[in-house]
Amino acid sequence: MRVYDTEITLPLFLGTAQYPSPAILQEAIAVSRCEVVTVSLRRETVDGTGAAFWDMLRATGTRILPNTAGCHSVQEAVTTAQMAREVFATDWIKLEVIGHADNLQPDVFALVEAANILVADGFKVFPYMTDDLVVGEKLLEAGCQVLMPWGAPIGSGQGLRAPDALRAMRAHFPGVPLIVDAGIGRPSDAVQAMELGMDAILLNTAVARAGDPVGMARAMALAVEAGRAGHAADPIERRDIAVPSTPVLGIAELM
Repeated sequence: MRVYDTEITLPLFLGTAQYPSPAILQEAIAVSRCEVVTVSLRRETVDGTGAAFWDMLRATGTRILPNTAGCHSVQEAVTTAQMAREVFATDWIKLEVIGHADNLQPDVFALVEAANILVADGFKVFPYMTDDLVVGEKLLEAGCQVLMPWGAPIGSGQGLRAPDALRAMRAHFPGVPLIVDAGIGRPSDAVQAMELGMDAILLNTAVARAGDPVGMARAMALAVEAGRAGHAADPIERRDIAVPSTPVLGIAELM
């Protein structure tokens, strides 16, 4: 996948929250072979106690994608993004503007407004959005070069609640990198998303809160590779009736 002139070899982005320990997070990053990790500005505190965490992430050699997690307004998201650029020394930003407290659904109106402001300010925006084609169009018009539709609410582990909507996005935006963000709970969910033609998966809770985070990180890496290979191999169409795999021509007929 190529996004904002950067080549991404393995289509798996990992979040860095909720892990049992920094050591387990570091090992999960290593076994997953992911090249991009997301981190909230809230992990970097004003008194510097987050410095060790930041140093650990830099030691992994991954690219940092700061996010505006927890922001509920345009101003809050823009200010957080600007602060994150200073702290993490990157113009990449995962833009979240939450509109619903229970399901953490994005406020798509505020999202588009914030994206316009940040793109004009030189940011490379990764917008966390719903699976809405019109919203996608507006974000691309704002200058975003990647779209991040949700599979299901953040942390729910429900998998892909609307695969047909994601399939429609893939058809409608054939040249745009699409990253499923939120809802992936199992490796099979990641396979399904990649088989639909998604370019990458971003997940956190599914790995961090698994009984074996390191084992799940490895499984997710294998899943995205299998799904990508399956999509590239052009799977057969689903049929409503059976089709014999053994040729009937030449079968002996008993008279």
